[in-house]
Amino acid sequence: MENTLHRLINNKRESLLQDISVTWVNYQSNGFYQKGFGCGFNKNKSIYPASIVKLVYGLAIYKWIAQDKLIFNQQIDNAVYKMLQHSSNDATSFVVDILTGTSSGTSLEGGIWENWKYQRQIINDWLRSTNWNELKGFNCCQKTWEDEPYGREKDFYGNGNENRNIMTTEGTGRLFEEIMKNINYVKENVNLKKHLSRNLKKEFYTSDPNNQVEGFLGAGLPDYVPFWSKAGLMSKVRHDAAWWTNNDSSQTLLIVFGNNTEFVHDNSIFPIISKTIYEYTQNI
Repeated sequence: MENTLHRLINNKRESLLQDISVTWVNYQSNGFYQKGFGCGFNKNKSIYPASIVKLVYGLAIYKWIAQDKLIFNQQIDNAVYKMLQHSSNDATSFVVDILTGTSSGTSLEGGIWENWKYQRQIINDWLRSTNWNELKGFNCCQKTWEDEPYGREKDFYGNGNENRNIMTTEGTGRLFEEIMKNINYVKENVNLKKHLSRNLKKEFYTSDPNNQVEGFLGAGLPDYVPFWSKAGLMSKVRHDAAWWTNNDSSQTLLIVFGNNTEFVHDNSIFPIISKTIYEYTQNI
């Protein structure tokens, strides 16, 4: 992995190696036993996740419903679908509100403000309760925005945005593995796998300018590969979290965070990484 990144980045700018994080796992099937192997690069570096945080909110909704903390309905399922499949920020706002019992609005003061902040931390409390070491240091309590936060949401970020969302590729990989390996679809809950599934055929996705395939990991794979992903893109970062099934039925998890504007403007880096890993797995 490191050699691949060096070859790729050296053609652009050596210092970009400081700004890319990768977690890769390949799962080889052997009967009922499945063994994973892989590697990482800057995998525990804390980075602003952009829309990757929507994976956390999607899994939280599933867990809340499974534990009878929320009652499943079609509106919730539609919101989670739009949040994950289309990366809708409006849907994400609704999901965060129902998870935490909060809502956006003008600035608050006193006890009402303290209670609002306490409620918004509920998702972080849940992350800590999992006792997954990979999630140590995660902060996932902010909504995502088309423009920027206002009112109490802006106040909650802090003067220097010190309370912004923070994730790592390693922890993101743990969350994606949970969704893909340990979550089973039931009729009265959100279908996370379906909502993350993407068709890699160009004629299917090119009509959508926010398709989360072009310039991301899916673009480096054959178009017949079963593929699931959630991307994140904003002015300063390009990220992607992906899972796919290989020709030999092994499965690949690949999380890449590009924490620099050069990743935002270069559509070639992520597809080259996924293509390299896919070709490697075919020859194992």
